Amino acid sequence: MSSKSRKRSRPVSDENRADCPFTVTAVAAPSLENRHHISKKRKRGDGENGGAAGHGRRELIQVSPFEPRGRFKSNQSMNLVYTVEPQKQWLEMTRYNSFVLNGSKYTHDEFVYIANDATIELQKATGKNADGGSLPQSTDYWVARILEVRASDELHVYARIFWMYSPDELPAGTLDGKKTIAGRQPYHGQNELIASNHMDVINVVSVAMKATVQQWIETDDDEVQDALYWRQAFNCRTSQVSSVELTCKCKTPANPDKTLVGCTNSECDNWLHYECLLHDALMQVYERLGTELPHKSGKTEDSTVKLEHELEQEHEIEIETEDEVSRQPLTPTENKKEEHTPSASDVGGSQENGSRTRFSFRRSESTPKAATQTLTPGPSNSVGQRSAKSASTKKGRGKKTVEERPYDGLFQATLRMKEGPMAWEITDLRPNIQGGDRTWTERAACLVCKHLID
Repeated sequence: MSSKSRKRSRPVSDENRADCPFTVTAVAAPSLENRHHISKKRKRGDGENGGAAGHGRRELIQVSPFEPRGRFKSNQSMNLVYTVEPQKQWLEMTRYNSFVLNGSKYTHDEFVYIANDATIELQKATGKNADGGSLPQSTDYWVARILEVRASDELHVYARIFWMYSPDELPAGTLDGKKTIAGRQPYHGQNELIASNHMDVINVVSVAMKATVQQWIETDDDEVQDALYWRQAFNCRTSQVSSVELTCKCKTPANPDKTLVGCTNSECDNWLHYECLLHDALMQVYERLGTELPHKSGKTEDSTVKLEHELEQEHEIEIETEDEVSRQPLTPTENKKEEHTPSASDVGGSQENGSRTRFSFRRSESTPKAATQTLTPGPSNSVGQRSAKSASTKKGRGKKTVEERPYDGLFQATLRMKEGPMAWEITDLRPNIQGGDRTWTERAACLVCKHLID
């Protein structure tokens, strides 16, 4: 069974475009069991692509250069069995390791920008060609990886390529784990691409310039993606994308353009979405104060500040005698609250030696170090610790109703991380509240293990 590759259309009549007489037909998707066999076959002398005879035509095998960390639902290999037509003309051309175009040398396995319709229009409007001085827009160019170069002479040079998809190009019905998706997802970053086994042959005159594309390994905490990158792969034979790592309490992927906060508890070590932490902090403030109660320092400090201390106090009560328990107050005394609840000046003070702040910016230019937000909830299944009903309602993630963020316009929070332990600076925006504090600080706590974040 065979199917033609979905060749990206190019108007051959355009004087800025070079015609390409070759088409690629995908024959089959090799099974996972055949992957090792294909690798051996490649080494035995069938050339870089492997080869197999089939009904009068030569079927070639392309071993995928992409190895995503995630898995496909049905574990298919991205290796591709294919043919190039007209086959005789293609195979008779000489193979080369590189080609030179406009003074630039392009080699096998490099990433390149390919001109498309938007490129031509841009050049006509500005009178300028691409110079590589800045990161081109994904709509202005396509990105591809060179697999093979063949030529009959210096005027007829062709490259066989794998396309890199923009997330916007994911077709409807793409299988992502147990669900079907289409287009860009919330976790896709601005400069993110998706590797694919969508193969074409192009005339190298369509190549605009070199592209830098890196694979992002999500477990690398310190890696920052300033250039194009990929972490997922799209198998065009099965319309599946590989899985991505899930993080935070909400168990959704991370968008590298947005801030992640790391839990400093070595036994937890989870990464948390900034939006989820913000939503949790504001929900707790709202549940405690509502629309009318003022905040008073030393009397109604946020429970998240005392999570670890309250656990210790409960343990102490259990080991005391029955008489002592009967005399034990049901809640900590005023002195204990003042002892265990840091004030605004305490949180903003100097940090003790040995404490560490684990905070990561995935994209520095888009995530300021102290971003004040009032209308930015996390996903609806990443709610505060007390909202069990919303936590179990995962299907409502896309519906951001007023009930899911009742704190809008009432409170805002800014995450402070430079001076002392990580803490939220809460601002009371409610009008006509008599007494109480208008601004105070509360320690930030991990959504998973509940420990305070240093």
